[in-house]
Amino acid sequence: MRIAYYAPLKSPNHPVPSGDRLMARLLIRALEYAGHSVEIVSEFRSFAATPQEATGQRSAAEAELKRLRDDWTSKPRPDLWFCYHPYYKSPDVFGPALCREFAIPYVTAEASYSAKRDATEWGEQQRLVVDGARAAAVNIMFTERDRAGLVQALPTGSFAALKPFIDTTLLATAPPQVKPERLIAVAMMRSGDKMQSYTMLAAALQHLGDRPWTLAIAGDGPMRADVRQLFGAFESDRIEWLGELSAGEIADELGRSGIYVWPGCGEAYGLAYLEAQAAGLPVVAQRTAGVPEVLIDGVTGHLTPAGDVPAFAAAIAALLDDPVKRSTMGASARHFVLKERSLQVAAKALDAILQTYVRRKA
Repeated sequence: MRIAYYAPLKSPNHPVPSGDRLMARLLIRALEYAGHSVEIVSEFRSFAATPQEATGQRSAAEAELKRLRDDWTSKPRPDLWFCYHPYYKSPDVFGPALCREFAIPYVTAEASYSAKRDATEWGEQQRLVVDGARAAAVNIMFTERDRAGLVQALPTGSFAALKPFIDTTLLATAPPQVKPERLIAVAMMRSGDKMQSYTMLAAALQHLGDRPWTLAIAGDGPMRADVRQLFGAFESDRIEWLGELSAGEIADELGRSGIYVWPGCGEAYGLAYLEAQAAGLPVVAQRTAGVPEVLIDGVTGHLTPAGDVPAFAAAIAALLDDPVKRSTMGASARHFVLKERSLQVAAKALDAILQTYVRRKA
């Protein structure tokens, strides 16, 4: 199929790296791997920090909608509109209208709904998301948390599951694991959930001063100075600041580490967890948000209660103290991702969803 692809929150071509951008790119690669032709049809970013900002975007959005309509009128139309990650702050303001007008199927992936927004100033924006999801041939959900949320608004909606996945190419070769007591975390340094996770990680490591760990931190961002201050109480040789790294460099650093440690406050799911497991690292994270979707508790890592710093520290300590357990979990983690969460596996699953829900209704 010829697929019109749109990511209203962040285009796959956006210059700032993030999990959203990575997943947007991975979905395109999965669709292409399955034999479909994909075109990013708009770079328009509908993200609005406030309801007032959303109102201010309307004229620009109308102009972009007209451009798309004119383009489809004069050229062959696509077979399908695929929208990645619409939610109340960045709804798809083009796809549903164009699909109705040109009689083509509409598909969403990782759409989300929060009932508490309905009675706020975000209500109108959220209704756009729900109306689009209602009209969709299928809404592809990455987590049970998101599916359960959207089902509240659309109990008779069309849903299919696709588990979060990564491209394992850079991690296909078994890493050497030369520093089993080297902890590693990979995350942007920004306010909100990321800063909360950095704060919790620093607090947990304060409980482990009697163990010979080191921590490598890969990432950068506007809160760099604040993150450095959080870890300023530790001996300088404990903390290794790697800065922002390329995908290949991250794979190399994971291969030189022993345990992936990241609380995951508010994580949608966290592709970095899958990358770490593919490299053969057991993961320590919280049982919160969508994190349980990307590791198997007790098999590929440990999930600890949300907000429980001592429990998080104890889980790290347990892996530091038990080399056999650490090695066994790491091997299980690698097998889990390579066999169940690779790009190739996801491409087949995604194509099967489209064949079932879109071809059938076309």
